[in-house]
Amino acid sequence: MTLPVAILAGGMATRLRPLTESIPKALVEVAGRPFIHHQLKLLLQRGFRRVVLCVGYLGEKIEAAVGDGGSLGMCIDYVFDGEKLLGTGGALRKALPFLGEKFMVLYGDTYLQCDYAAVEKAFVSKGKLGLMTVLRNANRWDRSNVLFSNGRIIRYDKMNPSVEMEHIDYGLGALQAQAFDLYPPDTMLDLATLYRDLLAKEALSGFEVSERFYEIGTLAGLEETRNYFKENSL
Repeated sequence: MTLPVAILAGGMATRLRPLTESIPKALVEVAGRPFIHHQLKLLLQRGFRRVVLCVGYLGEKIEAAVGDGGSLGMCIDYVFDGEKLLGTGGALRKALPFLGEKFMVLYGDTYLQCDYAAVEKAFVSKGKLGLMTVLRNANRWDRSNVLFSNGRIIRYDKMNPSVEMEHIDYGLGALQAQAFDLYPPDTMLDLATLYRDLLAKEALSGFEVSERFYEIGTLAGLEETRNYFKENSL
């Protein structure tokens, strides 16, 4: 079994200006192709064929470039934020009719080569409303924001990380639709807030991965990702 995958690709990408003045971040070139192409190719290699793209800023350009996924052997739907910005969690809530009862989620600017099947298996077997993958980052590639011990997430805080936090939210998660039940529709909700609320209710499990992440959210990250693809001919 493979779950649907939601890709959060609705951000304004201000940190990549001027590259993103006329195109969304998902279409920024990496190794001669739009970045979204590499994400979708990786998901297909991992056995995922059902994708929902949560888009906002210049999202119509992503839809025009990617289409319905048929040429890739995938089925791709699009959910647009609309005039009111919903945040990452709000965008997921709006996409629930396309995602079903259980789904995986990743950010539209990350390239994650972990074992997706193992993540999905852990999510289903633990039976909690959410699962967050974590990486022992130790502030190497970004600021660590998770205290993870003995297979459990003890604390998570993106805004105010503490020195004892050595892990980071890796960027791949899994959720049950009912995790959104307490949040009104069409309201701003950040995915980090949802994770924190689930953790407070002991409804969030953790899964540690070992493969580092690549991201194009910043110009420095984009350059590093481009170099990685150049060296590995992916």
